[in-house]
Amino acid sequence: MSQQQPLITHLMELRNGLLRAVLSIFLIFICLVYFSNDIYHFVSQPLIQQLPEGSTMIATGVTSSFFAPFKLTLMLSFFIAIPFVLHQIWSFIAPALYKHEKRLVAPLLFSSTLLFYAGIAFAYFVVFPVIFGFFTSVAPEGVTIATDIQSYLDFILKLFFAFGLAFEIPIAIVLLCWSGATTPKDLRKKRPYVVVGAFVIGMLLTPPDIISQSMLAVPMLLLFECGLIVASLYQPKREEEANESDE
Repeated sequence: MSQQQPLITHLMELRNGLLRAVLSIFLIFICLVYFSNDIYHFVSQPLIQQLPEGSTMIATGVTSSFFAPFKLTLMLSFFIAIPFVLHQIWSFIAPALYKHEKRLVAPLLFSSTLLFYAGIAFAYFVVFPVIFGFFTSVAPEGVTIATDIQSYLDFILKLFFAFGLAFEIPIAIVLLCWSGATTPKDLRKKRPYVVVGAFVIGMLLTPPDIISQSMLAVPMLLLFECGLIVASLYQPKREEEANESDE
């Protein structure tokens, strides 16, 4: 029983952290749900501004006009709560980390949150106007563009997650190099494979057009280079542990 108690304690802490994270998302959602239609209108502006004169978005489903803004507000609540959610994760794993590990994790948590938001902002302000302008300009003659609000929501959420996660590449590189799994020098040798991989990921995570694929792949490559620069500034984990043991 004494051996099981620590595991039970950790599970209780994990459960409490998850409950606090879910509660934070729910509280933010309660505050925002009244403005759900306004939020959807703001998020739909990149498409609305590119629609031909007289065209509008439509709701083909019976409940789409209610559930699409509702779902978007829920996802926005999750995005806003990400710093607190990451803090709960950090609080759970912090007791098991060494002192030098704690010094590294705190700035990484802040940076990962900032980069995730930067990816979403890049998608909204840069990518959406370009790809929606392209899609609306190539419509065949006689075809009226009237995008369903649920289809639009599914489309932009996919891109938000794709760009948000893609912008986490520097964090992933720093963690890999710091843990000793690889080195910046080895990653530089694999740069041709990274280029191919970036465009493959862009093809899988974005619509089937070269514009949106390139607008995801190119930032991924730039972030890869940034990650190499930052990773070279950190000592590998094994070196730091050796230094601490010498002290």
